[in-house]
Amino acid sequence: MSRHSSTPEQQSVRDLKVGERVRHILSELLARGEAHDDVLTAHSVSVTEVRMTPDLRNASAYVKPLLGKDEAEVLKALRTNTAFFQREVAKRLGLKFAPKLQFKPDESFDEADRIDRLLRDPKVMRDLDED
Repeated sequence: MSRHSSTPEQQSVRDLKVGERVRHILSELLARGEAHDDVLTAHSVSVTEVRMTPDLRNASAYVKPLLGKDEAEVLKALRTNTAFFQREVAKRLGLKFAPKLQFKPDESFDEADRIDRLLRDPKVMRDLDED
């Protein structure tokens, strides 16, 4: 199952650039511990991707705590501090409208792990070895 409704090829260059700028801003805020939240300062959180809607009014930020530890707790803390992150992104981005942020878990690592396990399955290995 894909985590995104559109592929990067379907997004405009502007959507991708703004999404990347938002990702950098969020990453910087989290790295510097500017959210003043005990849960967020206790965890290293990676913002792997930010997807913008075509009107740039909504942004989905895909996040993953280091080693996937306490993911639900980190997501809750991020969602609790959404207003702070939106305000800071608006200040630093300089767009007419500040995007509304939504924090979502990044499941791409889990999907890659699942595919890797499938490829290592003895039945699949047997079929691949015949080539």
